[in-house]
Parts: sequence; C-alpha cells; structure tokens
Amino acid sequence: MSDDTPAPVTEADIQLIQAILPHRYPFLLVDRVKDINGTASATGLKNVTMNEPHFQGHFPGNPIMPGVTIIEAMAQTAAVMVGTTMGLVNGDLLVYFMAIDGCKFRRKVVPGDVLQMKIETTRGKPGGKVWKFKGVASVEGEMAAEAEFTAMMDMQG
Repeated sequence: MSDDTPAPVTEADIQLIQAILPHRYPFLLVDRVKDINGTASATGLKNVTMNEPHFQGHFPGNPIMPGVTIIEAMAQTAAVMVGTTMGLVNGDLLVYFMAIDGCKFRRKVVPGDVLQMKIETTRGKPGGKVWKFKGVASVEGEMAAEAEFTAMMDMQG
C-alpha cells in the first residue's frame, strides 16, 4: 500500500509567491519563503537592492528601507505561509491589516542586505478570518524590526 498524500510544501519560490499574493512590483516585498511549518511558522527572505523605487526618496544619498515596508514584508511572508499551507493560489487570497502592535525598529536595512523575516502564528486556524502573527526581521542575525500584527484573511475562492 502506498500513501498518495503529497508531502507538505515547506518552501515557496517567487513563482509560487506570485500565485498566492496579488502584490506585484513595486510592492511585492518577499523573494522566497522557507521553513514553512504548516500555518505555525515560516521564514521569508527579501534581497534588498538599490533599484527599489522607495530609495529614490528615502533618503537620497543615504538609502534606508522604510520601516513600514519591513512590516509589510513580514505580513506578506505570513500570507504566503497561510496560502501555501491552505492551497490558496491564483487569486484566492487577499489579506488586510487590522492592527500592528509592539512595533520596534532596531537597525537600518540598506541595499545589499538580505532581510530575514521569522514569522509565528499566535492565533488563527484554517478557515478562520482573523489571524495574529509575531514577526522578527533581521539582517545577518541582528534584529532590524519586530512587530505583532493582526490580519483578516479574505478567501475569494
């Protein structure tokens, strides 16, 4: 007897991310998600490059990734984790912020950095609309930002 149950997806490349998230350039802020552990936790990766449009004005001659985009990248990582685990691809999932709590910034994020976002679900279950997450974004092991955020998962399909 063979078990035909597919292995759980533990990683999402850019093609799978784009099949889950509606975001596109310049607002797609996660390049890869790895270590997906169901809807419990995941790690997102963002390669920060100088050609991103926010660096034109934030700040000329001293490019720093805006804090709000770091928090958005964490939220996109959470959405990919949930969408991957629940099989929500091809426009079935929209996610809306409901709250951002305990947000702190500790380090500048600049072009050339690889932003690593560790996300944990603190509340939420498949089929549920309101989810809570805790996220920590770091560069080379040094914390750049942390926040807890609440999101509404709007399943379109």
